[in-house]
Amino acid sequence: MTTTGEHKLAGSPGPTLRAALTLDGLNPTVLHHNPGVAQLYEAALRRGEGHISTGGPLAVTTNKTGRSPKDRFIVEDELTRGAVWWGGFNTPISPAVFAALHERMQAYAAGRELFVQDLYAGTDPQHRTSVRFVQEMAYHSLFVRNLFVRPSAEEQAAFAPDWTVLNIPSFRADPERDGVRSDTFILVDFSRRTVLVGGTEYAGENKKAMFGVLNFLLPALGVMPMHCSANVGQEGDVALFFGLSGTGKTTLSADPDRALIGDDEHGWTEDGVFNFEGGCYAKVIGLSQEAEPAIYRTTQMYGTVLENVVLRNDHSPDLNDNSLTENTRSAYPIEFIDNVVPGGMGGHPQNVVFLTADAFGVLPPLSRLSEEQMMYQFISGFTAKIPGTEQGVALPEPTFSTCFGAPFMPRHPGEYARLLAEKVRASGAKVWLVNTGWSGGRYGEGKRMSIAHTRRLINAALNGELGEGTFVREPYFDLEIPTTVPGVPTEVLNPRAAWADPAAYDVAARTLNGMFRKNFERFSDGVESSVTACMPEHT
Repeated sequence: MTTTGEHKLAGSPGPTLRAALTLDGLNPTVLHHNPGVAQLYEAALRRGEGHISTGGPLAVTTNKTGRSPKDRFIVEDELTRGAVWWGGFNTPISPAVFAALHERMQAYAAGRELFVQDLYAGTDPQHRTSVRFVQEMAYHSLFVRNLFVRPSAEEQAAFAPDWTVLNIPSFRADPERDGVRSDTFILVDFSRRTVLVGGTEYAGENKKAMFGVLNFLLPALGVMPMHCSANVGQEGDVALFFGLSGTGKTTLSADPDRALIGDDEHGWTEDGVFNFEGGCYAKVIGLSQEAEPAIYRTTQMYGTVLENVVLRNDHSPDLNDNSLTENTRSAYPIEFIDNVVPGGMGGHPQNVVFLTADAFGVLPPLSRLSEEQMMYQFISGFTAKIPGTEQGVALPEPTFSTCFGAPFMPRHPGEYARLLAEKVRASGAKVWLVNTGWSGGRYGEGKRMSIAHTRRLINAALNGELGEGTFVREPYFDLEIPTTVPGVPTEVLNPRAAWADPAAYDVAARTLNGMFRKNFERFSDGVESSVTACMPEHT
């Protein structure tokens, strides 16, 4: 460690780093610039941030066990006023509120130990964003080092940040004084190109903050930002998998016969798709070595961050213990997975899959979507909560998350849907809706879709088997259903036929149809009438 001017510097800071930090008003006592894994382990253990688990992961417990979407604010100014879809998760604050809180954070950080990582958001050199993460916690620095794209030594030497993320978990806002909702805050200023995070140790805020930034910036460049996984087959055919938590997105995209491009966030350019990330952030509650060996293996690897995973007395991780949260996570570099695409880029998708876990037992296990239906389902972003997943949930409840990522979509959902439709139209990709939820009845009465049947259906869609098949339309959502798929019982394909009481199915289908239609009323002012009209009305 050397001393330069006001700061004790660890690593190799270079003149650009020191100038930027001085401009930002920060005055740390100790500054670690681009520390490696071993340095971050040493710092995290010294600071009491975590423990080493069996096999070598750094296991940490946070003061919050999930994101705080209601504490996220966007500065409203000339750049955002007419471009952001205000309401819902997009809450405005003034530039003055941001500036005042920023100044308070800078003063608070004076004299503290800080960790800086210079990284890229995006694997495509033409569309990546350079981000400087300035953080209070060593474990956060390891997290972003795992999750984002690390520059080469040559790129680091010339690194100039497009954005800065300042994350000080121990700094808590005063809602009355600072003009925010609680002591936790995530503030985004597109004019200053700065994100402020405080009051939460949950590392996922670092990742999702930049996802939200890209979701605002990229559409203006003709790039479609997507909350989806992506893989590629042996013939070079790319597939996208959209889906909310619990729908099987990570499991179904981790196909041993297909190489993984990325598991969560991607962009679609005029040349193809690229991963926003250089790592994975997998949910690991109930993870088994038999069902998901690749992800399970990362929970035993040095360099992985285990977040809110309970350790046994011998420091081995208990992946079935949800006493802290259901949202236990493993954050690791993507190279920890064997079958990945080097460089994190692929061509244009041939297939787009929307995954839903319908706990009402209504939607078909697989259906083919028209362009208007694709836009409708994409904007709806439907899945369902089941009893036991959250306190107070006694019956299946619908969840509608626009574009399969509502908290991180600053623009109107119709804007994203139109851009996705343009990409699909130009590429000729086929779009499928796959229900991984219940069949033969709602949750508690029917059965969960067989994972073997779901894999068979998806494989048939991806390899072109369904292209020559016969489809029929079901009446409640006007969806096209295949009449036969080898390896899948015929009665499974049509959800009404799977119910012992077809009349009960009709009631459930009409009810779910009404839920879709009521939810979609929020978006009618920003989408074409043909999209709204693609859902039949049943009362």
